[in-house]
Amino acid sequence: MLKIEGLDELQNQLQDLAKRAEELDGEHSIPVSELLTDNFICQNTKFVSADELFDASGFKVDTQEDFANIPDTEWDEYIRSISNFENWQEMLEAAAQEWAASKLGL
Repeated sequence: MLKIEGLDELQNQLQDLAKRAEELDGEHSIPVSELLTDNFICQNTKFVSADELFDASGFKVDTQEDFANIPDTEWDEYIRSISNFENWQEMLEAAAQEWAASKLGL
């Protein structure tokens, strides 16, 4: 007779993963500061933090309004020049995927 051990633990882990996935279902409003972690910035740009990335941009980015006033094409050019991404949207999508994976414990 073959005895397989560890199935209870695996089942518990799968149930936990399913619960976390259910919590992520739907739309979420995630602050950029939570998406652009230092680790993400270090892996994908020449900077060590989002603050450093914003400071080096040459744009005034002190408030949400400041950021909204930056022309999209200029911001996309900046992101393309300092990162592995073609534009800001692509960068945010990658950061969101990484955020979701971390929330799932992957």
